Amino acid sequence: MAPQTGKALRVVQFSDSHLFASTDGKLLGLNTDDSLNRVLDLIEKEQPHIDLLLATGDLAQDAKPASYARLLQKLQRFAGVPCYWLEGNHDVTEPMRDSLPEPEKLSPAVARLPGWDVILLDSTIPHEVPGFLHEDDLAFLEENLKAAKQNVLVCLHHQPVPMGCKWLDTQIVGSADRFFEIIERYSHVRAVIWGHVHQEFAGERKGVKLFSVPSTCVQFKPLSEDFAIDDIAPGYRWFDLYPDGRIESGVSRVQGIKFEVDFSVKGY
Repeated sequence: MAPQTGKALRVVQFSDSHLFASTDGKLLGLNTDDSLNRVLDLIEKEQPHIDLLLATGDLAQDAKPASYARLLQKLQRFAGVPCYWLEGNHDVTEPMRDSLPEPEKLSPAVARLPGWDVILLDSTIPHEVPGFLHEDDLAFLEENLKAAKQNVLVCLHHQPVPMGCKWLDTQIVGSADRFFEIIERYSHVRAVIWGHVHQEFAGERKGVKLFSVPSTCVQFKPLSEDFAIDDIAPGYRWFDLYPDGRIESGVSRVQGIKFEVDFSVKGY
């Protein structure tokens, strides 16, 4: 690979923490508070400088104010780093917004960085699992793409492309075709990223890079026809965003830890 030129922005994404009001809460037998702590410890160890932190949905399993308040407390270790939150299908708007000292950092929102705009969309349908971008969501996207005079990264919770998991791809963004019609009209869109799928993915569509991120708790088994849990460790994704629009990215996972997941559970 040719050497990159210009200083890159370091963006860190974590997702699908599924916190409960109680620190004893478990998802599929896994204590989600403990697993999130371990991932945040890893981020703190590996990322001495972060320009933007993205929490891309399903941050709480029970949508309780105490769950979001505890997440906010955990993130105080990254004081000074702008942090934006996306809603996931397990989240609820009001307690999320009320927990944030800067509610404008909850999707839909735009984070403006030197050389890059990061557009965060709300792909949720209240009380439903699948994703959808409604007319106002798509209008927000297009309005901000028109206004952007620099590179753009677009974020949402649900996957806009198939993951190859038959059960999981019933939850794809229902308006994905219209979403990509808009994306394709703007050549400065460099990547689309999402959470929800609890697994690592990297691809490309018509020159736009596509990325998903592991969950900070339970992982879903890739390419599975029915709901299935993977035994791979939790993790996060980092991005280097270069002034010329290039992107480098990787995933880092907790090492040396045995996570006890209840594989007998048939759903979440």
